Amino acid sequence: MDSVTLQNWFATYKEPSLFGRYIYLDHITPLLDVLSSKVEIKQIGTSENNAPIQLIKIGNGSKKLLFWSQMHGNESTTTKALFDLINLLTDSTNSISKDVLKECSLYIVPILSPDGAKLYTRLNYNKVDLNRDAQSKTQKESIVLSDLIKAIQPDFAFNLHGQRTIFSAGATNYPATVSFLSPAGDKERSITSSRKVAMDIIAKMNTMLQELIPNQVGRYDDGFNINCVGDTLEHNGIPTILFEAGHYPGDYDREMTREYIFYSLVTSIQYIAKTKIIGEGYKDYFLIPENAKCFYDIIIRDVILNSKNVDIAVQYTEILTGNNVKFVPKIVKIDDLQNFYAHKEIIGKKRAIYNENVTVEIVPEVELLNFRLDSELFSIESTKR
Repeated sequence: MDSVTLQNWFATYKEPSLFGRYIYLDHITPLLDVLSSKVEIKQIGTSENNAPIQLIKIGNGSKKLLFWSQMHGNESTTTKALFDLINLLTDSTNSISKDVLKECSLYIVPILSPDGAKLYTRLNYNKVDLNRDAQSKTQKESIVLSDLIKAIQPDFAFNLHGQRTIFSAGATNYPATVSFLSPAGDKERSITSSRKVAMDIIAKMNTMLQELIPNQVGRYDDGFNINCVGDTLEHNGIPTILFEAGHYPGDYDREMTREYIFYSLVTSIQYIAKTKIIGEGYKDYFLIPENAKCFYDIIIRDVILNSKNVDIAVQYTEILTGNNVKFVPKIVKIDDLQNFYAHKEIIGKKRAIYNENVTVEIVPEVELLNFRLDSELFSIESTKR
């Protein structure tokens, strides 16, 4: 599919009511109410704090695709992209919706952890990481997903996540805007037939993305952990594709990343709908560079602190304040950081760094809001919104 068509579709079908990083049930409930007249929507369970967990079903084809987003409540980019995709598929006037819905049945859980989404946290209401609960199934949300998988027996599973700004596509100065993973199903990381299918689909998406964001696609580490949902699914022979929505330069609201996730979802489902995938193209998956941790949000380079020439790394901490996510800068490292990159760099030119005109000892996790390079006041904004 050509990039112009994808871009036109995104412009047409982007869901305008969803924006930014903070997405929870109150944002999607009105959308579900409208969609209920077009597609099948039902509650399939409740969270640990008794919030509803909803399932959207679109299409009646024989190929069964299962999607779930916000297993980690603060990873909302893929939720936005799912609703953009749903808008596309529920418009019968375009070509792709007819093709996909004839061949495929899509089962979509837009928010698996509604409590975590409300609190804007990776963990659920009981402070449990649902992506480490696949075997024990101690939480209601884990049981809901497990029961759904058993009921549907999906042919393809889409495990949708978001990742931090620290990741690069390989050991490079390119941010990992989108990353993928075909999870391993055993400690040996065996390349099974089901992994080959997932890898083939990922390679197809990567080919498309390289035209739009060259060198900004990464491959997530496939270390095996049976407690993770994707690893459990692959262990059971279900082709599983893990998405990681990452950072695009200047895009802390993840609106540009949302667009590339949308393109990837469209590309993958059209490929599945039109192709009998047996994994022939799986080797191209390994052309995608494995993610490295080469980025900070800000690096203040080449400054003098307590008579020592150093670089200062700043990372944003995401804090929910009211209904807004604020990005509060914290110093996380002071060292020679020439082998690291930043989404924003400040060149100090060997000037001394002061806070309120007094040289200070700055230690990790100290909040940095205002400082002086010699007589010049410099401020780092604590929010990017």
